[in-house]
Amino acid sequence: MKLKEIAEKLDCSLEGDGELEITGANGLERAGPGELTFLANRAYKPLLKTTRAGAVLLAKDFVSPDRPTPLPTLRCEDPYLAFAKALEFFYQPPRPAPGIHPTAVIASSAQVGPNASIGSYVVIEDDAVIGADAVLHSHVVIYRGATIGDEFTAHSHSVVREFCRIGNRVILQNGVVIGSDGYGFARQADGSHYKMAQSGIAVIEDDVEVQALSCVDRATVGETRIRRGAKIDNFVQVGHACDVGENTLLCAQTGLAGSTRLGRNVLLAGQCGMAGHMQVGDNVILTAKSAAHGDIPANARLSGIPAFDSKQWLRAVSAFKNLPELQKTVRELQAAVEKAEMGGTR
Repeated sequence: MKLKEIAEKLDCSLEGDGELEITGANGLERAGPGELTFLANRAYKPLLKTTRAGAVLLAKDFVSPDRPTPLPTLRCEDPYLAFAKALEFFYQPPRPAPGIHPTAVIASSAQVGPNASIGSYVVIEDDAVIGADAVLHSHVVIYRGATIGDEFTAHSHSVVREFCRIGNRVILQNGVVIGSDGYGFARQADGSHYKMAQSGIAVIEDDVEVQALSCVDRATVGETRIRRGAKIDNFVQVGHACDVGENTLLCAQTGLAGSTRLGRNVLLAGQCGMAGHMQVGDNVILTAKSAAHGDIPANARLSGIPAFDSKQWLRAVSAFKNLPELQKTVRELQAAVEKAEMGGTR
């Protein structure tokens, strides 16, 4: 594909040779002469002097470093987003042909929409409904009464439990479980734990992706809901009766205890923890390894365990590494004061 064609498709302005043939897309350090690359994080600006890429995506206001030969450039508002779209020009994930593998087991009362691809050893139980253009890879299991929209993709060993509801264009990566039992037990007089029936469901709205080995528990009563456009990373636990807001990001190994409610556009970085029964406002950010134990207002940025304002946390961490020296200074001052007091009593 010629560079000028890519510029047109991405709505970018072109600087340099538009006839350049581009055969792929790659990162700054790995890209070769026929590949398109990008720069979104300006910390990597020095790599522009050494990259072997054929062309680069840059922000409209970015000033390129001097090179012996200017690098053909596509200017745009968001180089990272443009690069994400450019990747699709050169790579599309393989889609199995429509059809039902002979080893699949589909209940007579189940409904599967047109143009579906049902892989080997898939199980679809009674009264389940799946929309058009679904792709279910090998060993996917859809429990009784689950309802799923159009363009659903489920990778191997993912499971949708009984009566759960899933919208359109949802992707479940390998080993995802939607609607597993919530962690609900009532303590008995003898100290043992009585299992509470998990009678609620899990609801996944349109355009959600849940990545490998993550779990979204069903509610004890009512529902657990993942709202439109949310993205859930690998090894994430969403507890029963949680509500995850639109376009929210939950990064790897994050855990939400039951009844946590997250607003829109929240970002929980890797290994964050939420104590449960919390209300979190829109646009909140928790940095990696943070743990929150109380409600969080909109637009807050928190860090640490327990989490508090990120700017204060940075100052606290900066001071923390100096504590041994501070402790030594305090002891010396304390000894000097004690010595002066003893001298004054004589």
